[in-house]
Amino acid sequence: MKTMLRLRLLSRKEHWHWRFVGGGGVLALALAGVLLASSQQEARRESNRTTPIPAAEFSRLIQELSEEGGYFHSDNFTSNETAYLHVTGKLNELGVSGGAYLGVGPEQNFTYIAKIRPRIAFIVDIRHQAMIHHLLYKAIFHQAANRAQFLSWLFSKPLPAAPALGADSSLEELVEYFSAGPGPKEAFRSNLAAIRKMIATDFQFPLSSSDVQALEYIYNAFWQANLRISFQFGTSGFQRGWWGGFPNLRDLLLATDLNGEKGNFLAREEDYQFVRGLQRQNRVIPVVGDFAGTKALAAVGDYLRKNRYTVAAFYTSNVEQFLFANDVYVAFAANVRKLPISDKSVFIRAVRSGWDRHPAQIRGHRMITLLERISVFLKDYDEGLYPDYWSMATTHYIAPNEPSRQLAPVPGP
Repeated sequence: MKTMLRLRLLSRKEHWHWRFVGGGGVLALALAGVLLASSQQEARRESNRTTPIPAAEFSRLIQELSEEGGYFHSDNFTSNETAYLHVTGKLNELGVSGGAYLGVGPEQNFTYIAKIRPRIAFIVDIRHQAMIHHLLYKAIFHQAANRAQFLSWLFSKPLPAAPALGADSSLEELVEYFSAGPGPKEAFRSNLAAIRKMIATDFQFPLSSSDVQALEYIYNAFWQANLRISFQFGTSGFQRGWWGGFPNLRDLLLATDLNGEKGNFLAREEDYQFVRGLQRQNRVIPVVGDFAGTKALAAVGDYLRKNRYTVAAFYTSNVEQFLFANDVYVAFAANVRKLPISDKSVFIRAVRSGWDRHPAQIRGHRMITLLERISVFLKDYDEGLYPDYWSMATTHYIAPNEPSRQLAPVPGP
C-alpha cells in the first residue's frame, strides 16, 4: 500500500525511473542532484572570482573594510626599493601564482601583481592618502589603453604625433620621452578634473574635501617632478625640489632582476594589460588599515575566506620593522592567522641592512627583498623564534640568489 501511494505521487518520468532502477536508483538520483547543486554552487563562486566586481561593491569594500587613517612620516609617491625585482624568479620557482595578493605602498605592487597574476588584490596601507593614490592610479589605468598612454596620463604630458609612442614602444623609448620635462598646465587641470569625476561617478566613491585636496596634491607632484619623483621623508618635498637621495621613478622603471632583465610592469605590454584588466574589473582594492589594527586586515581575511580565495603572496615591504618598534607585532601575527593560506603562500619583504649586514645583502642596494613561507612564519612565531625584527629577518628567509630552503611543504604538527 505504501509503495502504491508513493508511486502515485511520482510523475511519469519519475515513475519510469522507479520501475527500472529501484530504490537504489532513487538514492543515486538524489546523490546526483546534490552533486549537481554543489557543482553549480562552485561554478557560481568561480564566476564571482573572475567576473568584474560591481562599482557599488568596490566602493563598499573600501569603505567598510577600512579603518581610520594613521600617520606615517613620509610621502610614498613611489617605492624606494631598488631590489624589488630580485625575487621575481624565486616567486616563479616556488610556484607562487593566482589566488589573492595583499600588499602595501604604491606602484611596486603592480609589478608583483603582473608577475603573480592573482585573481584579486588588496592594498592595505595605514595612510589614508595611499588609498587616494591608488584610486588615482585606478582612474589612469581605466583611461590608458597602453603603457604610453598610462605615462601620458600619469605626468599630464600629451603624447607626440611623431615619432608615435604606443603599445609597441620600448620602455627605453617611453622613459626618454617622459624624461624631457613636464607637460602643459592645461593638460594637468583637464586630466585632474576627469580623474576626479571618474572616481566619484564611475567608481562610486565619495570624495571628501580632504580627499580632493589629497588627490590634487599627489597628482600635482607627478606633474611637476615627472620621472624624477621619488619616495621622500616629510611632506611637500616636490615643491622644494628635494627628494632625499632615494631612487626616482626612472630608476625603478629601468631596474633589472638578477639576470639583468627589466621586469617592471611597464616593461612589457602584456604585463601592463594584465594589471589594467584587473583594475578595470575592480579587483585591485585599496584599503586603509594598520597591519596590527583590529579591523582591516582581519576583514580582508574574512572576505577572502568567504569567497574561497587563498593568499598567494603578502608584500609587507619593511612595515614589520615598525610593528616591532611599536611593540604591536603580536597583533600583526594574530591578523596573519586570520588569512586563508596554503603551503605555497609567501611573504615578500624589503629588509634594510644597517650596521648589521644581512647575510643575503646584494651590493649596490640599501635594501634587500626576501621571501618566507607564511606557514613557516607562523610555526616559527609559535616557537618563539622571533623576539625582534632582526631575528625575524634572518631566520628561515628565502634569499633571491640562493637555493631555496623551503621548497617542500612544511610538515604538520
